[in-house]
Amino acid sequence: MTRAPSHIETTDDFYAALIALHDGLDERESAVLNAKLILILANHIGDKAVLAEALRQAKRS
Repeated sequence: MTRAPSHIETTDDFYAALIALHDGLDERESAVLNAKLILILANHIGDKAVLAEALRQAKRS
């Protein structure tokens, strides 16, 4: 698995916040939250080429 370089200064803090966001959710609620987050972030990025590369990387991992 090839990892893309991180552009997040404090990856551990972000990961902890992401995990905390799911605290108390069941599997379905967690999946819905992830889907919402993916769409919000994709909209924020907005660049079709960047999003296509992210999809390729996700499939490879």
